[in-house]
Amino acid sequence: MVWLSIFLVFMAGAMLPLQAGINSQLARASGHAIWASGFSFVMGTLVLLSIFLVMRLPWPGIMQLKEAPASAWTGGLMGAFFVTCMAFFAPKLGATTLLALVIAGQIIMSLALDHFGAAGYIQQEITLPRILGVLLIAAGIFLVKEY
Repeated sequence: MVWLSIFLVFMAGAMLPLQAGINSQLARASGHAIWASGFSFVMGTLVLLSIFLVMRLPWPGIMQLKEAPASAWTGGLMGAFFVTCMAFFAPKLGATTLLALVIAGQIIMSLALDHFGAAGYIQQEITLPRILGVLLIAAGIFLVKEY
């Protein structure tokens, strides 16, 4: 089961540059990255609703949903920001630079989330090896962008 999880997460990551390129094409065709993001979310919503119906998953109760912290409802906002940025900047930066910056942002935020034990993560302090890892990623971004 662990290998299946690793494979699926790897494939999800592999789809990011493809999704960014496809959405940037849709942005050109529709006239703006925000339209492309909206269309992308509509398609995603329809697919998820279809899966929901096929799997016959029970609807969550209002009381269950009220238990979620207010911050739990911001995921869609972050997703919209991410997808829009990818559609807008993909043709300007290229796939490698775009995703190198995404990975750097993810790693830096991950360090902070782990350090403070925020957003449901276990607390793990920032160490020198972790900081060196981030610096190596920054060096990689520079090399990718320059060469």
